[in-house]
Amino acid sequence: MNETKPWYLSRTIWASVVTVVAGMGGLLGLPVEEVDNQALVETLLQAVTAISGLLAIFGRLAADRRIN
Repeated sequence: MNETKPWYLSRTIWASVVTVVAGMGGLLGLPVEEVDNQALVETLLQAVTAISGLLAIFGRLAADRRIN
């Protein structure tokens, strides 16, 4: 397992973020019992992937130098 990926594409990171947010929401009195953590992680991961793809496209279009 020598391949790397950006942190924001890690399911472990997103699952941890969802867990922390759900825990904090519970402490603050928000109803989080019915939240499907796995579905939320999948949705967030898809959103991050789409956003990073758009940023890559716009970054390439806005670039003023060629790629070697």
